[in-house]
Amino acid sequence: MPQLKQIQAHMTRTGLIFHLFPVSRLLSFCALDPNGNIHYANLLFTQISHPNTYIWNTMIRGYVSSQFPEMGFFFFNRMIAEDVEMDRKSFVFSLKCCGILSGIGMGLFVHCRIWKLGLVEDLIVRNALVHFYGEKGKLSDAKRVFGESNVRDVVSWTSMIDGFVTKNMPDDALEMFDEMSMRGPEPNEVTMIAVCSACSLKGDLTLARSIHELVVRKGARGSINLMNAVLDMYVKCGDLDKAKEIFHRMDVKDMFSWTSMMNGYAKNGKIDLARKCFDEMPERNVVSWTALIACYSQNNMPREALEMFHEMERRGLIPIESTLVCALSACSQFSCLDIGKRIHEYYVKQKHVVALSLILANALIDMYAKCGSIGAAVEIFIQMPEKDLVSWNSIIVGYASHGCAEEALDLFEQMISIGFKPDDITFVGVLSACAHGGLVNQGWDYFTNMKVHGLIPKAEHYACLIDLLSRVGRLEEAYRLITKMPMKPDAAVWGALLNGCKMHGNLNLGKLAADELVVLDPKDSGIYTLLASLCAKERKWSDVKMVRSMMREKGTRKNPGCSFIEMEGKFHEFLAADETHPESEAIYEVLDEIFLLSKLDVYSSGHEYFEV
Repeated sequence: MPQLKQIQAHMTRTGLIFHLFPVSRLLSFCALDPNGNIHYANLLFTQISHPNTYIWNTMIRGYVSSQFPEMGFFFFNRMIAEDVEMDRKSFVFSLKCCGILSGIGMGLFVHCRIWKLGLVEDLIVRNALVHFYGEKGKLSDAKRVFGESNVRDVVSWTSMIDGFVTKNMPDDALEMFDEMSMRGPEPNEVTMIAVCSACSLKGDLTLARSIHELVVRKGARGSINLMNAVLDMYVKCGDLDKAKEIFHRMDVKDMFSWTSMMNGYAKNGKIDLARKCFDEMPERNVVSWTALIACYSQNNMPREALEMFHEMERRGLIPIESTLVCALSACSQFSCLDIGKRIHEYYVKQKHVVALSLILANALIDMYAKCGSIGAAVEIFIQMPEKDLVSWNSIIVGYASHGCAEEALDLFEQMISIGFKPDDITFVGVLSACAHGGLVNQGWDYFTNMKVHGLIPKAEHYACLIDLLSRVGRLEEAYRLITKMPMKPDAAVWGALLNGCKMHGNLNLGKLAADELVVLDPKDSGIYTLLASLCAKERKWSDVKMVRSMMREKGTRKNPGCSFIEMEGKFHEFLAADETHPESEAIYEVLDEIFLLSKLDVYSSGHEYFEV
């Protein structure tokens, strides 16, 4: 920019600044070059007496690439108001502005202007319209524009395929590609990247191999973008070995290559290899960090996920939506209400770093509900302008887990009346609510009515109903239901029965349930503890001794009580009677003081009550 200003000064002194062609070169650098300055371009534009169409288009195009796309649309409107002649590029760049901005109305306005000026038959303009509608998810409009054209090039077909991929419609995308292969032009690299993305969504390994063969056979130039798409396709279709082979054969790798490989390891439970991949990356961005946080969160390692999130914050990286969703999921697993609340307050409410999208709102509802703050979860749910099935499921399950049976069932009926179709998770929440509320008849009704909604009860639904029957003492009925299950009962089913037997003192059925559980998981100390507690409750001391001897024989030990404390991004773990922490002596001193103070409070409260 300093050099450009020197050239501008020279042009001003010599009078060249008043000639459109040289001043358009200055403007192009300011508006379009990465080292330029769009604000300075705007100042320069104001000094041009009669800017031509090229100069107007340059300003729109410059704002498309900037952080102010709405200014690009403003310049487009000025062209209309000032009756400036427009060409195809005026509309192409304006549609790109509309694609970045949220509303569809602006794009419709541009489309009307295209019709008015008779440019609708222009192939480049038509392709821009197809791309815009596809990007906005208006695929019926995109197909209409696509179908109205007698001439289509590779961009036309690729824009349609990419539109279907964006809308998560892989079958339609692949069907469009088949039609292109029969009737259209030869696919280019961008087409094949879109097709690989469609296959990734579908998760079909056989199809992935055939697409890879087609890429090789067509001789498409193996750029890093195409190889990344193929690599990601194999990762998402489950062939990690082939993904590793492609990764190691790549001469050039970027952050996407490394992140895809890391996702592959994470998906297959190879946490150490995912971390090794992360550590070996030449450079990392927020997407790389998010991938590792997701890796830990999705593999039931919430503490490690949150530690990585705190480390990312310390390094000054600004999280994106998916980062916060993964961190909130870890908070849900780890019951870290304070961290989840801080994420909500700081990144969403105060700093507005990430907008409260549907996905993020759902993650917050789940986090608050699982961390014990059902009121905060309900508040977010009520304020959401748009809700999907995940939103309804999260709040229904949240109400159920908090024992709010009536609220959960009322919401379910409201959801059905609006027109949402429930899924398996919905009915887990509904049946769980009935179990917590002791609503046997309603539970049976919901269970039998699952078929009305096109659903067949699964093991988890049977477990909920057996839990309901067991809680209210209908143990024989619960056992009969287990014997009639169309699938083999799992640990959740037998566990629900054993818990009911402990509650209601049925030793015979309790032993039967425990025997089944021991076969399923002989190392689970909770089974033996529950059975020993049942035997002790019924004063069967010889059976208690037998259970304890069984534990010794199988080498099973009761897991000690454990708690976590988070301080400055680090988690400290404490076991019962633990003295391994380097500051354990000071910790126990503080605990003793708290214990003494609590006794004083109890004594003081009791004394005051006595005096009254």
